Amino acid sequence: MTTSATRIERDSMGEMEVPADALYGASTMRAVLNFPISDLRFPRQFIRALGLIKLAAAQTNMALGVLDPTVGNAIVQAAQEVADGKHDDHFVLDIFQTGSGTSTNTNANEVIANRASQILGGDLGSRLVHPNDNVNLGQSSNDVIPTAIHLAALLGLKEDLAPALETLQSALQAKADEFWPIIKTGRTHLQDATPVRLGQEFSGYAGQAQYSVTRVRRAQEALSEVALGGTAVGTGVNTHPEFSQRTCAKLSEIAGVSIRETSNHFQAQSALDGIVEASGQLKTVAISLHKIANDIRFLGCGPRAGLGEINVPEVQPGSSIMPGKVNPVISESVIQVAAHVVGNDAAVALAGAGGYFELNTMMPLAAYNLLQSVSLLATSAANFADQCVVGITATDTGPAMVEKGLMLGTALAPSIGYDAAAGIAKKAAETGGTIREIARSDTSLSEAELDALLNPEDMTKPSLEVRGGGG
Repeated sequence: MTTSATRIERDSMGEMEVPADALYGASTMRAVLNFPISDLRFPRQFIRALGLIKLAAAQTNMALGVLDPTVGNAIVQAAQEVADGKHDDHFVLDIFQTGSGTSTNTNANEVIANRASQILGGDLGSRLVHPNDNVNLGQSSNDVIPTAIHLAALLGLKEDLAPALETLQSALQAKADEFWPIIKTGRTHLQDATPVRLGQEFSGYAGQAQYSVTRVRRAQEALSEVALGGTAVGTGVNTHPEFSQRTCAKLSEIAGVSIRETSNHFQAQSALDGIVEASGQLKTVAISLHKIANDIRFLGCGPRAGLGEINVPEVQPGSSIMPGKVNPVISESVIQVAAHVVGNDAAVALAGAGGYFELNTMMPLAAYNLLQSVSLLATSAANFADQCVVGITATDTGPAMVEKGLMLGTALAPSIGYDAAAGIAKKAAETGGTIREIARSDTSLSEAELDALLNPEDMTKPSLEVRGGGG
């Protein structure tokens, strides 16, 4: 759209002026004028999904004998161009539009119809290919848009988020292995606790990343069942009985993700339960990343007046006034993404509550927020792994503090009882002595027994059988 010239396009409401070189038509132009709300637009992944749906639908309709092959093949070519991103500039509609996404489905129909008409030698607006009768054959916005949301999210989960989380998991597991020999003081309630391996802490983070991958798989399962074939209200009016099953099979083959026709079209169009479920899984992933990023920034806080048990990579100056200050900015980025994804999930939940009788009317909002969450989590997880986790190193601070830890007294409890061990811990806290020093003077335990009981390495594993009963 490079000129100010216009042409006349027509739809069921009459004539409209549209930019001369726009692939869209009258109905899209009406929506442009009706919804000047924001600068938010459907992302590339959603437009890709719409193109693939229109492509697969045309192939199915040709195979079923209800679409002329000449027209159908032109639609397939045009829809592939849409899927490939060649016409993204012609998808011009605001997210805050008709709640069913009808305007954007129409936008896709008009772009593909006009481009297919060009392929057949016609001019823009010639309607050699009709946006409704041909491109939208056997479909409705009411089943296409929820299907496009599912497909777009499935593609993002498979191609972006799952690989990013797997990369993060591998990076965290590598650190867990590297840091396994390092024993430090554990913390519960932000207070000193019994010793733990730094590698065990990182193995927990790696485990969270691995479970996050599992949650992505669950989200994929929730999204794999689609509404396509229900048309207007779920009855399948004006579509071939085999349309959905065949088109879903083609989409699965083309896109490389699992797509299947829903077993109940009425729930698939009147509710967004699968999308709400998937968003909930993404929120859980976000909370996991928040935990990991927050722990890492606190473990590295200081470097001299904080914990300082790890060094995180220094990636940029941290202050405009304090020379030499470096901040944990990568962790901070992840934490902000997590907060945003939690907010997105709240919006998706409210959108899911916007199902009234046979149709949900908050689908564009659900689409935008779900797909943004997928994208944000994918990019931030990959960036976190690359710019932070792989460069983390351990310091000597953690191991140096173990012998001073008051919770070493826990190891005495099986031998001398909880109350006596608590008394030693309290006295050590009051006097500044160590557990070993107070136990040496206040118990009959020999030096050999103290060495055995206060062995930090033994305290990083189940050890009751080593110490005997009690406690």
